[in-house]
Amino acid sequence: MFERLGRFVVGKAWWVIGGWVLAAVAIILTTPSLGDITSADQESFLPSSYESVQATELGQKAFPQAATATAVIVVERADGQPLTPADEAKVGQLAESLKAENISQTSGYLTGPQAVAPDRSVQIINVGLDAPAPDDPALLDAVRELRADIGPALQGSGLTAGVAGDVASFVDNEDTFNDAFAVVGIATIILIIGLILIIFRSPIAALMPIVVISVVMSVTTGLVAAAGKAFDLSVSQDLQTILLIVLFGIGTDYILFLLFRYRERLRAGDDKRTAMIVSVQRVGEVITSAAGAVIVAFLVLLLASLGFFGSLGPALAIAVGVMLITSLTLIPAVVSLLGRYVFWPSKAWQRTPKATLSRRLGTAIGRRPALVAVASGALLVALAAGVLGYKADYDFSAGFPQDTESARAAQDLQRGFAAGALAPTEVYLTTGDGTPLTDQQVTEFAAAAGGVPGVGQAQPPERGSDPSVARINLLLDENPVSNEAIMLVRDDLRDAVHAAAPPGTRALVGGTTAIFADINSANNRDLSVILPVAAALIALILALLLRSLVAPIYLVIAVLLNFAATLGATVYLFQGVRGEPGVTFQLPIILYLFVVAIGTDYNILMIARLREEAREGNDPHRAAAIGVEHAGPTVAAAGLILAGTFGVLMLAPISFLQQMGFAVAIGIVLSAFVMSMFFVPALTALIGHRAWWPGHGDERPAARTAPEPASVAGGDVRE
Repeated sequence: MFERLGRFVVGKAWWVIGGWVLAAVAIILTTPSLGDITSADQESFLPSSYESVQATELGQKAFPQAATATAVIVVERADGQPLTPADEAKVGQLAESLKAENISQTSGYLTGPQAVAPDRSVQIINVGLDAPAPDDPALLDAVRELRADIGPALQGSGLTAGVAGDVASFVDNEDTFNDAFAVVGIATIILIIGLILIIFRSPIAALMPIVVISVVMSVTTGLVAAAGKAFDLSVSQDLQTILLIVLFGIGTDYILFLLFRYRERLRAGDDKRTAMIVSVQRVGEVITSAAGAVIVAFLVLLLASLGFFGSLGPALAIAVGVMLITSLTLIPAVVSLLGRYVFWPSKAWQRTPKATLSRRLGTAIGRRPALVAVASGALLVALAAGVLGYKADYDFSAGFPQDTESARAAQDLQRGFAAGALAPTEVYLTTGDGTPLTDQQVTEFAAAAGGVPGVGQAQPPERGSDPSVARINLLLDENPVSNEAIMLVRDDLRDAVHAAAPPGTRALVGGTTAIFADINSANNRDLSVILPVAAALIALILALLLRSLVAPIYLVIAVLLNFAATLGATVYLFQGVRGEPGVTFQLPIILYLFVVAIGTDYNILMIARLREEAREGNDPHRAAAIGVEHAGPTVAAAGLILAGTFGVLMLAPISFLQQMGFAVAIGIVLSAFVMSMFFVPALTALIGHRAWWPGHGDERPAARTAPEPASVAGGDVRE
């Protein structure tokens, strides 16, 4: 099949290129923008069956005037002394003067005696912020305008103030985020160009992935947006960045797979068209299987209860599908026309390198496969043991630079009030049938809720437009986004509040901590479903590729072990060496996307080459040696590019970006250089002929099917 595809693409190269360009232009011009289906509301990705979502929906109906976010102005004396009655009056005047400015997207400006800390160290002004997303530009401008107006209003008063809250934190760290991702984008391009220049010594080969993948990115975003419109799907605001990394990761992999094999065939004496036909024949199945495994891994995300994961799956699957088609059509067509000039101006492609590092490694693995398998396997197991100490961390703000205005204001707020003051836990009491709540029911319930262990303070009950609903804000003793607070809300506080609800009423717990508690439950459930299903489906694809039931088993085990080793290594560094309370809760799914899914590519390339060498009549040890020699440089180059791209994130001054950068970089390094380069070849050499049972795909075919130059479509095949 792939031989026929290669013949068609090479023989009709100009037609293939023209058709691809026309299709790309049509898609880019006629499809909607990705922004049309983007949502930044994390809570909206939780299913409605979770209590925090039900609480939010109830609150929006009963308190329709409530803002979607809050900025907290924290006021204190410049000399550090307790606030005086005159200071309180001045804070009240500040609230009124700011309200009179009519700053867009703001409301409320609530303060008063209840907003003064028990130790009188600070007084707060709660400002409602109303916009669809916390990073909405209008909200960011509102916080900037607030800050600009506060200074003149407090001049000469002896008071100072800072604005805290999620939106204020985003304002303070916006440049850091933008700079970090800009650096990643630049680093990706530099690494791809630089490394391919070193490998092939050709600017054409180096620029090809950048140009092609950039166009594929535009096509992909258009198709994803069209699919989102058609099926009423929303995607996370992070999708654009993830798509970019996925496409450059797998796109560079597939292009390198083809270029390395193409160069090998030219060295063997094939003309430029025959070389590409053979390359597509030999590598096409590998690329298709690798892409199929990645697509399956991404589509398994549809089983997730968290909509954030479910929305990623189809989008990323579309991206990989487009890149697969591009790799098997556009790239072979272009390269077959360029021929040896794809490696211009270098002449090195004509010479087979001698005594290369990959050859020496292959020889060592072929000679001592047992030692290599034990050593590499032991390394992965030792790193995987770190998973036992894994703790999820939901506190993004703690990972930001702490010298910003929002960070300092938050610290001042938490010193004066209970730790949970910045993100109260919202408890709603409702009759559920529209019957009004009595004052006695609300008062008794509020007292019971305020007495739950772990609650530092209960604010006075609020009654909105619906008399059947009341809200009590609880300020927790713990940081509201800490593991301790999340476990408190999930396991103890909810049970206690539910039990305290008067007969005929129902209590619902919402707010930031409750949302994270539900995300924690959903995340644990999703990973327990996604990983086994993905492993089974990837094993099925490997079984179809290899016509074997044995090799897929240890290959999938190797991938899962590599996943655990990556997470364990991250735990060792950030929780152990650096003493952080945990690693970001999003990390396991990030590792699934970039280590399990994409890392499988390297396994497939290596095992396919091992089978190919066995088919050439080499014994298992010799096949391992030659396989590593020829596939090793491709795996190493692709792994270095992707690992280097993520490694740059470790330079960012934000903890969770550092964690993500390290985790994915070390995961790709382990995938490419430990699992694929050592563990899998060594284990395959040890198992020998039985690795290919029952299909015995390592046996030499009865008749070779190498294409004859004269049969290439399009006539003469000589350069």
